[in-house]
Amino acid sequence: MIHFPGMPAPLGRVVEMLSTLPGVGPKTALRLGLNLLSRPAGETAALAASLKSLHELVGFCEVCGCFAEQGFCQYCDDPKREARTVCLVEQPVDVLMMERSHSYRGHYHVLHGRLSPVDGVGPEQLNLAALDARVKAGLKELILATSATVDGEATAHYFARRYRDAGLVISRIARGVPEGGELEYLDEHTLSRALDQRISWDSASL
Repeated sequence: MIHFPGMPAPLGRVVEMLSTLPGVGPKTALRLGLNLLSRPAGETAALAASLKSLHELVGFCEVCGCFAEQGFCQYCDDPKREARTVCLVEQPVDVLMMERSHSYRGHYHVLHGRLSPVDGVGPEQLNLAALDARVKAGLKELILATSATVDGEATAHYFARRYRDAGLVISRIARGVPEGGELEYLDEHTLSRALDQRISWDSASL
């Protein structure tokens, strides 16, 4: 248990729990705990109620694995979205980021991880069986939107090979220079990607 001299035990328990969150060290946890203590009791009670209901009310979609308050997420339930186009992502939060673009109108499939032999994560640890079922049901296109890391690229290659004979179009989201980006701030991997995925000037100017 995290201990600061003179700290009351109830506050110590709160600080200890807060310190288990990613990026929160003991001192930051103490500041957060003291801030909560200084707030009106009603506010901290509301926070506690929200945390309590988190696991009770939020789960994962039975089809795609994204966040869902019922059995299915809002994307799988939307009849206006293209059900035969599926974007493959690593985590549910990636779906939220994709939706910020307002440019994709297909469905999603969340792996809940990525292949990482070093960490002992293989295909059997991912949301794979459900994706196999969706491919067999007749997908038109699978968009690989895994991260631009070594493990993310390995995961994309794995699924591209797995479904290459499944009769669907397999695509990969583009990598390269971001809009408004300056070359001097880009790493060599991003520049290499931008060169490999270059397009003709006529196409770029359309």
